[in-house]
Amino acid sequence: MNDRVSVEEFEQVFESVKNWGRWGPDDELGTLNFVTPEKVREAAQLVRSGRRVSMAIPINKVAGPDNPMQASLLVVQGHDVPVDGSKVRFGLDWLGMAAHGDTHTHVDALCHISYGGLTYNGRRAEEVLPSNGATAQDIAAYHQGVVGRGVLLDIPRHRGVKWLEPGEAVRRAELEECAEAQGVELGEGDFLVFRTGHHRRRLELGPWDNNPPPRGEGKAGLHVDTIPWMHELRLAAFLPDGDGEAVPSVVDGITYPIHPLQVAAMGMLVSDSLQFEELAPACEEEGRWEFMVVGLPLRLPGGTGSPWNPIAIF
Repeated sequence: MNDRVSVEEFEQVFESVKNWGRWGPDDELGTLNFVTPEKVREAAQLVRSGRRVSMAIPINKVAGPDNPMQASLLVVQGHDVPVDGSKVRFGLDWLGMAAHGDTHTHVDALCHISYGGLTYNGRRAEEVLPSNGATAQDIAAYHQGVVGRGVLLDIPRHRGVKWLEPGEAVRRAELEECAEAQGVELGEGDFLVFRTGHHRRRLELGPWDNNPPPRGEGKAGLHVDTIPWMHELRLAAFLPDGDGEAVPSVVDGITYPIHPLQVAAMGMLVSDSLQFEELAPACEEEGRWEFMVVGLPLRLPGGTGSPWNPIAIF
C-alpha cells in the first residue's frame, strides 16, 4: 500500500476486515469476543511483582487548543455545612465532562462510529444512535470490564527519539519490527498498547491544536496498512496515547480513517488519549512489555463512550 490511500482503497480494506455477523447479528462486544475466560486467566498469570500503573491522563479542567470542552468540577458542599448537629460532615462535588476528546482518557462504544450510514454489524446508524441516546451498541455493553493481556509497542523508544512528530504515520512493517526488537508477540485476544509519545510532547512543549493544517499541527498515528495486520492477529483492543489517527490523514477525503476501520468494520474496542509516561519506564524496569490490563468503563446505558482509568499490572 502506498503512502497515500484513495477512498476506493480504503473501502477495499474496510470490506476485507469486516467482522459483521461473525458473532451473530445481535452481537455488541465485537473483538472483545476474542477475550475468552482462558485468555483472562492467561493475562492474570502475567501478574508477578504486583506493580500497578495508570494509563490515564488526569482529568483536564483547563481549556486549551486541544481541550475545547474542559471538564468542570464543582464543590457543592464543604465541611462548613452542618449535617445533623453531630460531628459528622460530608464533602460533595459534581463532575461534568465530555465522553470523548483529545485530553480525556476514554473508551469508545461501538455506536460511536458509523460509515456509509451503518455501524458495526451492519446496523442502521440512525436506529442505533438517535439524538436521545443509543438503543444498541452503547458503552454499557462493556459493563463486565475490559480485562486481558496488554502489549506495549513503544515506537519512540524503537526509533531512539522522545516522540513522533505530528503527521507521522506508523506503518505495519514498523510495528512488526518494534515487536521483534522488544521480544514480544501479539496474538488473538491481545490489547495493542501503542505509544507515539503524544503525551510526553504535550508535557514538554505544551498543548497544541491537533486538527489538520493549516488550522492545527496534526498528530502522529497509524497508517491504514496496519489495520489488516490487526485483523489477521485477531487483536481485541487498541489503546493509543493519541487516538491512533495520523493527522493529516493518509486517505484522500477522509480525515479520520482509522476509527471507522477499527470500530465500524471490525467492532474493535478502542480507547483514546491515554498516557504511557509512567508505563514506559515501568516496562524498562520490569524488563518486559507485556502485562495484565484492567479497565472499567462506566455502566452508562445509551452512552457513546466513557471516561475510564485503565491499569497495567505487572
